[in-house]
Amino acid sequence: MVFESIIGSFFGALDAFFNPLIMYMGPIMAILVVGAVISFVTTLANKLLVDQDRLVYLQKEMKEFNQEMMEARKTNDPKALEKVQKKQMEFMNLQKEMMFMSFRPLIVTFIPILVIFWWISQNTILNSVVVNLPQFVYYILLVPLWHALPFYGGVAPGAPLMSVTWLGWYILAAFGFSFVFRKLLGLKSAGGM
Repeated sequence: MVFESIIGSFFGALDAFFNPLIMYMGPIMAILVVGAVISFVTTLANKLLVDQDRLVYLQKEMKEFNQEMMEARKTNDPKALEKVQKKQMEFMNLQKEMMFMSFRPLIVTFIPILVIFWWISQNTILNSVVVNLPQFVYYILLVPLWHALPFYGGVAPGAPLMSVTWLGWYILAAFGFSFVFRKLLGLKSAGGM
């Protein structure tokens, strides 16, 4: 009962904010805006919650360790293999630190994003969005593979073959905006949508 009340309030706030946008711009542009907003929020969370310099340092250390380990295995030098095995514990600690850094923004943004996706799936205007893609875009983005994924659900019933549903459109929008926002905010590593 309390959960339903909280979700209802959240859905009401999303309706109040996005319904005028949906009516003014249309559902396709509204999902584009949702993708932009979510991309900005997740990118900002990455910027504020992850020490970018430390993350770059950890990635560099891990890359060097992996190269050293591959070289030791390639040459099959017992001394080099022993040295790498001793470093492996340190490497595991660095890997754990890097993973924890990467999960911080996910922990903050995961539940709100799930609620927004749930809201879209409940919104009859937004969840019926089908975007027709040009043939070149359809194939270059590997959309036929998306249609084969069980969670994506394939082509919408009655929709043209070269189209994506709201989820595909959101993924395309969020990916593009995420790339732009990461550059604008100066993030140094790859991240999520």
